[in-house]
Amino acid sequence: MRVLNSKPTVTIIDYGASNLISVARAFEPLGIQTQMSDSPYDITHATHLVLPGVGAFGKAMEALIKRKLVEPIIEYCLKKRPFIGICLGMQMMLEYGREFGDHKGLGLIAGEVAPIPRTGEDRKPHKIPNVGWRSLVPHSANRVWDNTILHEITLKSAVYFTHSFRVIVGKESDRLADSFYNGIDICSVIKSGNMYGCQFHPEKSGPVGLKILRNFCYIE
Repeated sequence: MRVLNSKPTVTIIDYGASNLISVARAFEPLGIQTQMSDSPYDITHATHLVLPGVGAFGKAMEALIKRKLVEPIIEYCLKKRPFIGICLGMQMMLEYGREFGDHKGLGLIAGEVAPIPRTGEDRKPHKIPNVGWRSLVPHSANRVWDNTILHEITLKSAVYFTHSFRVIVGKESDRLADSFYNGIDICSVIKSGNMYGCQFHPEKSGPVGLKILRNFCYIE
């Protein structure tokens, strides 16, 4: 990861996602300029690209397809520039979503999105969706966060989740950080090259979330 010396302009993909404004506002205290756009040209020519999202996988993919944004997003990512998907945006990075049927995703990361098990590790029913603050931990003992969006994030830092489905990656090497919900492991951060995904909402996660967004802004 190379560190930029100047502040970038972050492009946020506008496809009707309801958390668009809150994501944009999260960059303000960092002194980072943002632009919200549904222009294929803006997306392919961005330096840092954000895919936000809340709601249903299939509906969100339909919105991207309707606006002819799928190919520009893929084209951008092939250039190995910084990209981050947030919550549903992270899920859409996968190949398939199993929410209310089977839906094709962007296919940026191998794997699928499946429902969170309705029982915890103790096999007792628990509330779905998973809503609240959960601690981030490395996926494995040898998985380090240096020079990633989690650079200098303290282990077990709490971030804010609200979701009913979880990512199941095809390659364990794409899994950067996890959290746990009643003993059920949740893939919380994914990484492949300069592509990242956060299952939680950094824009709602206080100073830790802002630091993650800042780290994202200063990678090249």
